[in-house]
Amino acid sequence: VLPERVDVGDVSGGAGGHAVSRLREVLALHGVDHLGDLRGGVAAVELLAAAPGFAELESDHRAAWHRLWGRFHLEFVDGPDDAPAAVETLRTLRLSAFHLLQTVSPHTLDIDAGIPARGLHGEAYRGHVFWDELFVFPVLTLRLPGLARALLYYRVRRLDAARRGARAAGYTGAMYPWQSGSDGREETQLVHLNPRSGRWLPDTSHLQRHVGLAVAHNVWQYYQATGDGEFLADRGAEVLLEVARFFAGLATLDPVRDRYRIRGVMGPDEYSTRYPGAAEPGIDDNAYTNVLTVWVLLRARDVLAVLPATRRAELLESLGLEPVELLRWEDVSRRMYVPIAEDGVISQFEGYRELPELDWDDYRRRYGDIQRLDRILEAEGRSVDDYQVSKQADVLMLFYLFSADELRELLERLGYGLAPEAIPRTIEYYTARTAHGSTLSALVLAWVLARMDREQALEPFERALRSDLADIQGGTTAEGIHLGSMAGCVDLVLRCFAGLETRRDALWFNPHWPRRFGPLSLAV
Repeated sequence: VLPERVDVGDVSGGAGGHAVSRLREVLALHGVDHLGDLRGGVAAVELLAAAPGFAELESDHRAAWHRLWGRFHLEFVDGPDDAPAAVETLRTLRLSAFHLLQTVSPHTLDIDAGIPARGLHGEAYRGHVFWDELFVFPVLTLRLPGLARALLYYRVRRLDAARRGARAAGYTGAMYPWQSGSDGREETQLVHLNPRSGRWLPDTSHLQRHVGLAVAHNVWQYYQATGDGEFLADRGAEVLLEVARFFAGLATLDPVRDRYRIRGVMGPDEYSTRYPGAAEPGIDDNAYTNVLTVWVLLRARDVLAVLPATRRAELLESLGLEPVELLRWEDVSRRMYVPIAEDGVISQFEGYRELPELDWDDYRRRYGDIQRLDRILEAEGRSVDDYQVSKQADVLMLFYLFSADELRELLERLGYGLAPEAIPRTIEYYTARTAHGSTLSALVLAWVLARMDREQALEPFERALRSDLADIQGGTTAEGIHLGSMAGCVDLVLRCFAGLETRRDALWFNPHWPRRFGPLSLAV
């Protein structure tokens, strides 16, 4: 038995307003840790017997947190930070960083685990790993790069499973699943319940192939931020090349347009699952997917260029990448179709702007909260697929991941333009047609708006920041936090408002700092 053991469980108010802690020891045994001792319970008892007393454990615990907070230091100083709103914002940012570090930290370096979308805080999504890691990696990469690398290995170790997924679907390369668990196969449910109608409906979200593009993006951004050529040469390049191969295979040449197209997928918007009346699910030419495909093909070219010659030759041979396939990648990266309207607005997918408009004011008047318009319309006997309605940011993800210059460069490579006035026009167009039924959506909108008008960005930023604290999705926080939104808000303050980010092998500093917060102090 441990000396100085105390029975506990919660923290409650004591006399004089002091907190009183009641502690409870919890021992958890599991069998998935590849470093675990086969003796299981015996090893756990021995570990407990060797543990120091409570006071020493508490001291070590505090010291460990002090070191972590040193990496994630945030302070509004010598300014309007005394205002209650600024104080509350800072507290909530720190709470978000705390929950992030409760889920992943240096303690998880040797554990074969990814970044669960709902943290370790509840049973929602069954602990599965989604594309939400795209919003988590940036804040980790700049502050805990060793941890970011360890988490990337979750995808590396499941590369063979992604290859099997691609083969099963009739493609080459690596097709990462929309929902990933312990072995890397597709875990997405086949049906889901609409609690408004009581009906079980087909779930086609496995068609969100863009999760693989997020994996490749995380690999490349990690390399850009750290210069970790060892990781890139060891396994990162292989992941990125196999993702590029899969998406190049998804693209087929349309002889009429003389353009490559990607059909039958879903973009980030989970409302747009099929065309009205279509028997088969999926939409064509999701702009986000098509543009990111071009991006990943260009990064595949860059990877091959930066690898040492010996390693490059090994990879080309082991993957069977012949010059003819690489030439096709180059062709796809120059002739991909992107649906852009005459007014310069990027269409979410082919045919999106031909869909009828929804009377948003009428639905807000009748239902109030319309975040889940899909459920409302289905209960009425209608379908959200029939309208220009988006659950979450989709096209706007392009402005989230890329600067205006970077996106313009990608589109110009394809023979398209991106006039300066097309950017605010596109943002305004989708802001008016998005229900923000995902906690990630307000985060993306805030980021995009901050590049034009930082004051205008504060409302969606505060909404995203407080989404779990205020439980804005009607009770879902009890099932687990939304880790992507939490980490993304911390990242937004650091990389967007403060303007500290990595681009093209350099550290860029381009602040859009809101005046109401006063001066900022942060750790880099």
